[in-house]
Amino acid sequence: MTKKNLRAYFPIFALPTFIAFLIGFIVPFGLGIYLSFCKFTTVNDAVPIGTKNYTDMFKDPEFIHALWYTAAFAVVTVITINLFGFTIAMLLTKGIKGTNLFRTVFFMPNLIGGIVLGYIWQLIFNGILTHFGLTLTYSEVYGFWGLVIITNWQQIGYVMIIYIAGIQNVPPELIEAAKIDGATSFQVLRNVILPMVMPSITICSFLTLTNGFKLFDQNLALTNGLPGNRSELLALNIYNTFYGRVGYEGVGQAKAVVFSIIVGALAVAQLTFTNKKEVQQ
Repeated sequence: MTKKNLRAYFPIFALPTFIAFLIGFIVPFGLGIYLSFCKFTTVNDAVPIGTKNYTDMFKDPEFIHALWYTAAFAVVTVITINLFGFTIAMLLTKGIKGTNLFRTVFFMPNLIGGIVLGYIWQLIFNGILTHFGLTLTYSEVYGFWGLVIITNWQQIGYVMIIYIAGIQNVPPELIEAAKIDGATSFQVLRNVILPMVMPSITICSFLTLTNGFKLFDQNLALTNGLPGNRSELLALNIYNTFYGRVGYEGVGQAKAVVFSIIVGALAVAQLTFTNKKEVQQ
């Protein structure tokens, strides 16, 4: 079949995917925007009320706290996950004995579901804190760092695999040439390896940033927002508003729309920034 014939049949091949995308994303998202301007309990009884839901949303102190709490969480996890993931990837590309076993062990936590992971670590944290007369829900600070530890434990192995692939694609002759020219290990890392793995850094930064803002299961299982909803991330705050507060369905929907816009804007901004870095390198 010629390239011309393939182009002629392209709409046929693309149609199923486009229909699935339309039904699974575009239509629900458009309906969600409409409902965010309505008072409703079901889709069929929606009554437009203007921007009241958005006004009520920004008057909600729990939402504002969840927004900043999530932003802080995302910043910390993006830095720690990528730093530890890259460091482990560098160590596991040195040809040490048992490398494949270590890669498997580090990657395995990523296969555990968020709810299960949250409950397992809840038992671990509470078992430790009990010795000091405390629990994980004693303070929002404990919940914050508990979530940071869980997220790192689960995602470091995943980004490690991406970084290993990027590091292994660095031409060995470039590293050897830099060493012959007298470059130190740090200079090789900064001037040779990092520029060459910039595409991997872009992917991992994008994944960890969006995952940080979308985290839900672990937050629900670990603290469920306690104490007093002070350890709620944005996704859990939206869930509790929509399903836990009668008459606030529209406010919950407005929060979901704003949440989607924030995640989309951050993803675009982060990709733009890292792509510019790639071009400069």
